[in-house]
Amino acid sequence: MPTIRPSSDQDVPAITAIYGHHVLHGTGTFETTPPSESDMAGRRADVLAKALPYLVAEEGGRVVGFAYCQWFKPRPAYRFSAEDSIYLHPDAAGKGWGKELLTALEREAEAAGIRKLIAVIGDSGNQGSIGVHKALGFTQAGVIQSCGWKFGRWLDIVIMEKSIGEADRTAPAAA
Repeated sequence: MPTIRPSSDQDVPAITAIYGHHVLHGTGTFETTPPSESDMAGRRADVLAKALPYLVAEEGGRVVGFAYCQWFKPRPAYRFSAEDSIYLHPDAAGKGWGKELLTALEREAEAAGIRKLIAVIGDSGNQGSIGVHKALGFTQAGVIQSCGWKFGRWLDIVIMEKSIGEADRTAPAAA
């Protein structure tokens, strides 16, 4: 199993390459042009500035995946709900590393005060992402059909959710 750790500035090139692969070859993201290292560094900095987790999975000194969460929506009422994102190097798929990353991300998100994790999964045929979320207790909240166009076809998004920590049983301390 890989080591899961907080990301660092030095991880940005590997993160950019992994994500770029998914932009060019996958339907898990609806971006169509791979962002630059500078763009990815800025996105990472934005997540960290909000005191949210941004993790990497590393094996043998090589980053094989990354995961982070970002506020679900920018309005203040959403500040206890976050959308998770997980991407693996193509060689790392199917080895259980996505589950390890999501488990660690959930733990870190809870420590950051998140009460609800939301997965917005590109492509209803994305069984890898749907499966890892389901295996960790996420439930499907809905499907938005044909809302993205990529690779010459319409794509759905699957929305999954999981309550974590105290969830909605108590008011948040920072309410």
